[in-house]
Amino acid sequence: MKKIRVGRLCVALVGAAVLVTAVYSQEKKEGAAAAPPKIMHFGDLKWTPIIKGCDLATVAGDPSAEGTPFVVRLRCVDGAKIPAHWHPTDENVTVLKGTFLAGMGETFDETKLTTMNVGNFVTMPKEMRHFAMSKGETIVQVHGAGPFKVNWVNPSEVQPPDAPAAAAAKPKS
Repeated sequence: MKKIRVGRLCVALVGAAVLVTAVYSQEKKEGAAAAPPKIMHFGDLKWTPIIKGCDLATVAGDPSAEGTPFVVRLRCVDGAKIPAHWHPTDENVTVLKGTFLAGMGETFDETKLTTMNVGNFVTMPKEMRHFAMSKGETIVQVHGAGPFKVNWVNPSEVQPPDAPAAAAAKPKS
């Protein structure tokens, strides 16, 4: 009878020790990984021109880092056109301001554009060829796992940020 009680007591003590160790270990991991919140104010964003009429700003993370989360914002003037392109990773887009029009395909085609208003969200699967356009000043937020890269389907259609206004209005033949 005493052997059974002692055995049960030993099992209970070992179980309690394992449980306490597991809980303590988990608390240390969570505490070590926790970083203080970082508030990014809109006015603090560093905008970089990427193509004619569109600027990009990093909100969080490192978009170029492999497999790490990132958040960027794209700001486009009214009528800005983003030629057909694709990304090596999924692209998650939320419209924050204005109207964003997106279409799928190898070439920019206004008849294939779908309108996205403020609050709308879309996931573009990796390697999907797509293009876009803005109505009014438009800001979209893009998030995903890096690397965030833009691969142009036809690089000759991309207008550099400093292209003269006449070049921006010139239709492609």
